[in-house]
Amino acid sequence: MAALQSLEVPVTRKSRPSRQRRQRPSSQPRHHDHQWVAAEISVKLVVNGTLSIIAVLTLLKLLPYQMSQQEKLQEIRTQVQETEERVSRFRADFSQSFDPHQVKKVMQENSPLIEPNKRRIFWQ
Repeated sequence: MAALQSLEVPVTRKSRPSRQRRQRPSSQPRHHDHQWVAAEISVKLVVNGTLSIIAVLTLLKLLPYQMSQQEKLQEIRTQVQETEERVSRFRADFSQSFDPHQVKKVMQENSPLIEPNKRRIFWQ
């Protein structure tokens, strides 16, 4: 068999353009970015804290007003209940006044006259 011969071929590499290293931004601009973020967060915290304090103070200021309104509402509910009781009595009297079975009794209550077979008794 024929002997295998090894051929040595010079390997040529393609020349790569020389890499230029990117220069990292210096730590100072990055530091400024962090400062801006920290300042923004601080401003947000201060504004939100101020708004929260104002909201709490406003609620505390409204509590006495709310309590007085509750008292007034309770007063009105009591008056409504009393008025409903009076209305129910007036309705009963009204229906009694127009009841044909009780005409005689209503006439006696509203008139100074009495039946001939009855006498008035006066206590002294």
